Amino acid sequence: MSSFEGKVVIVTGGGAGIGLAAAKLFASRGARVLITGRRANVLQEITSTNPNILGFAADASDPDAASKTVAAAIDTWGRLDVLVNNAGGGAIQPLGGVDIKTISEVYSVNVVGPILLTAVAVPHLVKTKGAVVNMSSTFGSKVASGLSLYGSSKAAIEYLTRAWAIELAPFGIRVNAIAPGPVETDFLRERMRLTDEEIKAVKDQETRRIPLGRRGDPSDVAPWMLALADPATTWVTGQIIAVDGGLVNA
Repeated sequence: MSSFEGKVVIVTGGGAGIGLAAAKLFASRGARVLITGRRANVLQEITSTNPNILGFAADASDPDAASKTVAAAIDTWGRLDVLVNNAGGGAIQPLGGVDIKTISEVYSVNVVGPILLTAVAVPHLVKTKGAVVNMSSTFGSKVASGLSLYGSSKAAIEYLTRAWAIELAPFGIRVNAIAPGPVETDFLRERMRLTDEEIKAVKDQETRRIPLGRRGDPSDVAPWMLALADPATTWVTGQIIAVDGGLVNA
């Protein structure tokens, strides 16, 4: 994998889980990384021990966050080479129980946020012939009961990835996506808002269904983000890379 020395990277939702693992990996390869998240204290703790990482408190569902996030990177380092749209939210909710608040929350974070942020980032990525890496999910293409909101939002991300890849190709910008399977993070508790009992049931079911026999770890996914952003992979765009232990085919 190439060095990212001198490159500037934005990773949304970089305060924990896959986003944090990717941010640390980018930084270890020489990149300057801006991570976003809602908890300023967590971001400060991360940046205090990682000199190549800068935290910026921002809520991905806030329409004003896009311009502020990109401005923070440009004002600090003067360029932008890679945008990782990692922040996400979800809900396990049957159709009969949907409500406008949940619909708005899921789509604001998973769809609207990445659209607005990428639109603001494009003029700067044009200058560096940069890359966008979006975060989908196994369930962006694999149907599951109770996941219609979450899954459809990730299906939208996959369509956006392919559409942007075509639209931005003339400018030298590549757009790809990672579709992770179930990964050991706090997503089920913090974003899906499940109880400990519900989390155990979900994890047990997922482990039984994954062909490789285990849930993933952030370190299983993060290297693929770097691979898709790597300047050496300049002939890869519009791709959705499944990193899920084979779940999408199960």
